[in-house]
Order: sequence, then structure tokens, then C-alpha cells
Amino acid sequence: MKVMKHGLGVLVLAAATVTGVAPTPAGAASRSAAGPCGSGYSRVGVYAIPSYDKRTGTLEVHYSSSTGKNCALAYGYGPYYGTKSWKRVTISKADGSGEHTDANEYEYYAGPVYVSAPGQCIDVAGTVPAWTTTELNNVHCG
Repeated sequence: MKVMKHGLGVLVLAAATVTGVAPTPAGAASRSAAGPCGSGYSRVGVYAIPSYDKRTGTLEVHYSSSTGKNCALAYGYGPYYGTKSWKRVTISKADGSGEHTDANEYEYYAGPVYVSAPGQCIDVAGTVPAWTTTELNNVHCG
């Protein structure tokens, strides 16, 4: 299993990896106008889930300022989007509390999962397929 871990110092590198990448996977626009997390959520982060030199998925983080909740999804990309493969998304407060995970053989994405963390940092991770993970710690501090 190849695990990509990104802390705050590597976050800039992770963001640079997704430059030029379409921010929303194909098919995502067909969902309701409220967005994948529900109404009132804004996308605050899009991160590539890479495997060696190619992208296998996309980790998205959304935030609702009215509720103080964060939401995350892990989409498949390329051959992993639209075909059943292992997809997993986990979100928690940066101290590890309030963790929520969704994982299974999904066609399009895992999630959404939520954590209430107003005024706190969060940890979030996405896996697509089973051996490729992007993990971000102490991010999206509010």
C-alpha cells in the first residue's frame, strides 16, 4: 500500500499537484444544486489521490459556516470513476475525536462524511483504490 501523508508543510506541494486538474469529477454536476454535502456547504479543498505518477482519485473537503461542519468525499478518477473499486473517506477533528468513515466498493465516490469542528483543525483522508491514500492533518482550521 502506498500512503501519501501531507502535513501543513507539504500541503502546498499537494495543492500544486492538482493545478490544472478539473475541480469536479465528471458526472458530479448531475447531482442536485445543493452539492454533494447538502445546501450551505462550500468546497474549500480539492486534493489529488495519486498512485506513483498518475491520479486515481480526488479528495474533496467542504465547509458550512452556518453549522461549523466539515464534509469530505473521495471520488474515483479515470478507470476508478464509474466502476466498482475500493473507495474510502475519513474525517475527524485534528485531535482524532469525532471520526467518521465511509468505505466500500463504490462506483463513483465514498462519503459524504461529516465532522463538527468550529474553530478547530481537521484531519481528512481519501483512498482510491485500496492501496493509494492521501492524508491531510491539521488542515482547514476555522
